[in-house]
Amino acid sequence: MCPPWVVRDAVPKPSFSMSERTKFSRIPRHVGIIPDGNRRWAKAQGLEAAEGYAAGMLRGLEMLDECLGLGIEEVSVYGFTMDNNKRPREQRLAFGQACVHFIQCAMERDIALRVVGDCTSAMFPASLKPYAIERRGGGKLKVNMLVNYGWNWDIQTAVCARSREGETRGFQELLASADVSRIDLLVRWGGMRRLSGFLPIQSVYSDFFVVDQYWPDYKHEQFYEALKWYSKQDVTLGG
Repeated sequence: MCPPWVVRDAVPKPSFSMSERTKFSRIPRHVGIIPDGNRRWAKAQGLEAAEGYAAGMLRGLEMLDECLGLGIEEVSVYGFTMDNNKRPREQRLAFGQACVHFIQCAMERDIALRVVGDCTSAMFPASLKPYAIERRGGGKLKVNMLVNYGWNWDIQTAVCARSREGETRGFQELLASADVSRIDLLVRWGGMRRLSGFLPIQSVYSDFFVVDQYWPDYKHEQFYEALKWYSKQDVTLGG
């Protein structure tokens, strides 16, 4: 169940019409989101890091509603990485709890969720294990939430599987993230110009748009700017 404080503080869901979709000549089928800048935002506000992650979680729900309204088919969102586990314990607990709350609230929407990450690790939130193991349910928007995700873990899973005798499936089919499709548009908030290990196989041909504002300062105009930019790109996939 979505925590009461989220329901209380969340911004009302936007109302979309077909005119919203027609603002863009081409809508990406799959959007990747790197919601960076939560800690920096909190520090600038004189707040604890945990409050930055909580604020970012609310913005993530807004983003999901916009994707649903615009007819985007799939979205992948960075929760936290294996490398993030090097941070102080209180920060690890904070972003883990933010992921749990985000998923609890997201599941009240018309989505098909899969959590992608090493769920055998002690760093993986126990309450999210069913979403990493069980078959993805039905829903209008396919959502991939990266929790305790590592690019090396993802690829090594395929390498190990490929080495097994009699394995004939293609490399991409053997990835831990095999259920995630190719990403058309990747948007990173927070001003950094790097992928940070975000789904390296699926993002190899992604168009990459950077928003300088921190993720908790998310506004739909920033997302719309990325969509407008994407609609003008020449997508050839190397051809």
